[in-house]
Amino acid sequence: MGGVVRYRGREITPGQIEFIRRLICQNPYSSRRALSVKLCEAWDWRQANGQPCDMICRGLMLQLEREGLLKLPAKKCWPLNPLAAERKKPPLIEVERTPIIGSLKELGPLEIRQVRRSRWEGLWGSLIEEHHYLGYCHPVGEQLKHLVFCRQRPIACIAFSSAPRHLGPRDRYIGWSAQARKRNIRLVAYNTRFLILPWVRVPHLASHLLGRIARSISADWQSLYQHPIYFLETFVDTQRFAGTCYRAANWVYLGLTTGRGKDDLTHRATRSIKAVWGYALDPQFRRYLCETPQ
Repeated sequence: MGGVVRYRGREITPGQIEFIRRLICQNPYSSRRALSVKLCEAWDWRQANGQPCDMICRGLMLQLEREGLLKLPAKKCWPLNPLAAERKKPPLIEVERTPIIGSLKELGPLEIRQVRRSRWEGLWGSLIEEHHYLGYCHPVGEQLKHLVFCRQRPIACIAFSSAPRHLGPRDRYIGWSAQARKRNIRLVAYNTRFLILPWVRVPHLASHLLGRIARSISADWQSLYQHPIYFLETFVDTQRFAGTCYRAANWVYLGLTTGRGKDDLTHRATRSIKAVWGYALDPQFRRYLCETPQ
């Protein structure tokens, strides 16, 4: 018998649905979160860093309940709706704002710190919230945050996170199959934020930093998440920017988004069109990204 449900590319069979029903019956006092962790353990459903995929697993169980295929226990807590409640902002941290003007050579040595899970992460969030046009948004999945310092003063913020699962211009450029993309999407990182602080006016600084980050980011990712990355990508809002610093740093223009977003149900553009840029971190990136199990 074929699978009755597909969730994130995974076929869920009737036997697996019956297994989840028995798991719920055998743990009548467990919360939904506890059940999702138990199911991850039973199916050995883990992220690349070894952590259980409990959020994905919980989403699967919610979909099965919506389709009438099982009954979950009642919720034990009701968190605030993040769309209805005021977005929690990082606390403001004041920094020196004396203008920094000159050439790259005049700046002197620049220090790039990976600040994810460090005492500097709060400063990164404060600067992004106050000075980036998109503000601060807590990323999901794997992520790195970098602060750039000049003579102990922060001058730039950069962030990378897990890449979106489907992105037409990128997928066509890489040339991978759906199976390879599902297996290897963790080897691609998405540049979510890039900020040069407004009082810093140094020609070519942005492209210089992109080049520096590209040389170290895979090692940083390996250190935190136990696997490398081979490709970087970003979106550039074409109504605001031309992508000049990415072009100068040898990133490749891949095409335009559809403007429909990742959860589109209308098949109509509801968001601004963005340019997609990519950067290969290894000459053999296609070989690594297109690899599938034999």
